[in-house]
Amino acid sequence: MRAATGFEETRIEELPVETTTEPVYGVMPLLAIAVAAVALLLLLIVRFKLHAFISLVLVSLLVGLATRIPFDELVDTLLTGFGDTLANVGLLVGLGAMIGRLLEISGGARVLADTLINRFGPRRAPLALGLASLLFGFPIFFDAAFVVLLPIVFSVARRFGGSLLLYALPTAGGFLAMHALVPPHPGPVAASELLGADVGLVLLLGLLVAVPSWYVGSYVFSKFIGPRIDVPVPVLGASSEVDQDTAGSEETAPLPRFGTVLGVLLLPLVMIFLHTGLETLRTVGAVDSDAAWVRPLLLLGETPIALLATAIVSIVVFGRGRSRTNVEQIVNGALGPVCAIILITGAGGMFGSVLQASGIGDALAETLNAAGFPLIVAAFVIATGLRVAQGSATVALTTTAGLLAPTVAAVDGLSSLYLALLVLAIACGSMVLSHVNDSGFWLVGRFLGLDVSTTLKTWTVMATLVGGTGFLLVLLISVFA
Repeated sequence: MRAATGFEETRIEELPVETTTEPVYGVMPLLAIAVAAVALLLLLIVRFKLHAFISLVLVSLLVGLATRIPFDELVDTLLTGFGDTLANVGLLVGLGAMIGRLLEISGGARVLADTLINRFGPRRAPLALGLASLLFGFPIFFDAAFVVLLPIVFSVARRFGGSLLLYALPTAGGFLAMHALVPPHPGPVAASELLGADVGLVLLLGLLVAVPSWYVGSYVFSKFIGPRIDVPVPVLGASSEVDQDTAGSEETAPLPRFGTVLGVLLLPLVMIFLHTGLETLRTVGAVDSDAAWVRPLLLLGETPIALLATAIVSIVVFGRGRSRTNVEQIVNGALGPVCAIILITGAGGMFGSVLQASGIGDALAETLNAAGFPLIVAAFVIATGLRVAQGSATVALTTTAGLLAPTVAAVDGLSSLYLALLVLAIACGSMVLSHVNDSGFWLVGRFLGLDVSTTLKTWTVMATLVGGTGFLLVLLISVFA
């Protein structure tokens, strides 16, 4: 193959596709099953109003049967997908909901919102929230960051009115762009390692691509769609009993200061940065991996531990002026509404797991590989196909990078800039066309009180615009690679 001096010169040729399964059907029948499964899922939820959790479990089972996953393996496949997703999402969402509810009830969300609005002005409130999401989304995973900042979004939306979409989409879009494009998030880090790209360069270029992509695909889109779809602020977080109990105490409990609120929000960011910094120092050999003090600090920087510490600090700080019983009721009331979200999210992971185990993801990758696209275009298309097929952005990122790694290794003269752009092209593809098999689709839709069709019109379109805009920027930069 020739050395790549531009994206148009490097094409996929005889890209091997590895699979851990032996599909019963050929490529086209598997793709037909995938399309039918998604169509049936939408039909059950949208037309027949069957609960999303039941619909996802039922369709997952039917896909497993249709693709002839062995009976003795099918249930394990379903439970593995469900459990793995909950392991990643359930703890973060639960702790994040507690922090968010305490922040909201204590008036901390109002204090932070007031300060942001005073700095940026009422007209730029959505912009202020979006910029905050870009900041907080740098080290924190999408799910946890979105849940923690959501009460602030609700508070600003209630104050200034208009559709919730005006405020929520710039926030969700900022977290999405940072999660997919910027290290230290696992997707871009894993893809960089598989393709031999420089992580520091990926981080720098990722920021350069993420910010304008967020602005065009999320902020500008929210200004377009917000006036056209009126979404009220939902009631989220507590039972009526807890609300009544906290209503009176909210008047007497002192409002936290802006610095206190900001400090609590920055606490998990600082702890996770500590983990990231130590890992970087270990990689370059500046820190002894066997030192007794290193591993405890790395543990403190793990996202679940950081959120647990933040939840405890939030109880102490935002619970001042309240009885212990009242604080316990507030925390307990935060968990009830998110249980359905966690279950639906887990069922979405179950659906994605079955699609993977059935060989549908490999069949789609094989079809795209045979098309002979330019390398950087193929990276985006394959990641898009895998994103559509199984839902997870991180899985789409790592799988696509693994598929392309042999071809990248066989091409002479690929610059470090081109390799970094290849990682970002994959990341952009991993964002687009988020739909019913993506846990983020259900997380955003349910927290904002959207039905499935509205989530498709808003979240799905926004994610596609962010990823598509980012890919256009990557293509433009790659001309000079």
